[in-house]
Amino acid sequence: MTADAPFQHIRGRLKAHAPLATRSWFRTGGAADWLFVPQDAEDLATALRQCPSDLPVTVLGACSNVILRDGGLPGLTIRLAGGFANIEADGDGLIVGAAALDSSVAETAARAGMAGFAFLSTIPGSIGGAVCMNAGAYGGDISTLLDWVEILTHEGTLQRLPASALNMQYRHTSLPEGSIVLRARLKAHGDEDPAVIQQKMQEMRASREASQPLRARTGGSTFRNPEGHKAWELIDAAGCRGLRHGGAQISEKHCNFMLNTGNATSTELEKLGEMVRSRVLDKSGIALHWEIKRLGRPLPSVSSSS
Repeated sequence: MTADAPFQHIRGRLKAHAPLATRSWFRTGGAADWLFVPQDAEDLATALRQCPSDLPVTVLGACSNVILRDGGLPGLTIRLAGGFANIEADGDGLIVGAAALDSSVAETAARAGMAGFAFLSTIPGSIGGAVCMNAGAYGGDISTLLDWVEILTHEGTLQRLPASALNMQYRHTSLPEGSIVLRARLKAHGDEDPAVIQQKMQEMRASREASQPLRARTGGSTFRNPEGHKAWELIDAAGCRGLRHGGAQISEKHCNFMLNTGNATSTELEKLGEMVRSRVLDKSGIALHWEIKRLGRPLPSVSSSS
């Protein structure tokens, strides 16, 4: 990659030193060295084939469950948009692009009377990220729907993988290292009255609104639930409800959510998370693991763990 012409024969938008904070739900973070918005899968493959093997590549979705670090994102950052957000009916399921919002997929399935998608209406992200982390809520997760996923490898090769090959577990999907999700087929659990599905989604949304700080600058659940435990209960028991560090705060409403109270930095958010992990470990002997993805260059003051 050169500063003037890092790629040849691409058709999408490429920008150097692109600010990213406004894309994050936390509204924090540095700039991308290079931000690329490809026109389609072939355009993305053309760029990937030109990437040196040691060039960092990061894919951003809805940025709902990430901390973009203050040092910025090195190498190439990819944002999927446009046709990557398509949602198409396909017999007893839907073929959905990686950039399609989870809530939009849920609404499309509901109108078609497809059962099993309602939980997606409560997840603030896109399907690419949901597949990568096997996102779930209210007793459902992507593994219960996924038929197959199409990916581009780091070398720009298209592959279609069946769900059975992905070893999907709680908040985990085994995708090839460096691969990028392009689209997925989600299979319905059967037919259901659209009105009944809409009622289920309304009840789920109301429950979420009542228990989570949805109107704040937050990033969703901060830590995964340890086996046999609920992360929020461990955090509460360790005295961290409402804990602050700079402009970052643990939510009073739901203490597995971090908030940007207005002027937080990504460094402060990550440091607060590490403070919580330390206090929970001291109190309970249980190590919390981040559910929020932390991307980019950390500042030296943050000592982060898994």
